[in-house]
Amino acid sequence: MIIHLASILRYLLPKTFTAITLWPFIIFKYKENKSDVVLINHERIHLKQQVELLVIPFYIIYILEYLFLLVKLKDHNQAYLHISFEKEAYLHQDNLNYLSTRKRWATWKNN
Repeated sequence: MIIHLASILRYLLPKTFTAITLWPFIIFKYKENKSDVVLINHERIHLKQQVELLVIPFYIIYILEYLFLLVKLKDHNQAYLHISFEKEAYLHQDNLNYLSTRKRWATWKNN
């Protein structure tokens, strides 16, 4: 399900975020992003990852991996881009057929 945040609520998302996936929702900061097929595909990859890990473990792993990478790399953007879930999503976001061929546990397999 795709949701657009009302104008006042969009300030809940960090400045750099245009969308966030909170199973089962894809939440967009700006209405015009709802038609961005690449962004939607990126977020749908996250939905698949979340279901694969039964949702809650996804968030725990995501946060722990981000914190570890933040300490290691000392840079928010680099830490974010090196999270295994983000690496898979960014690598395949342009392939709109990726989810139909994605193998289970693809996050941790060679993409």
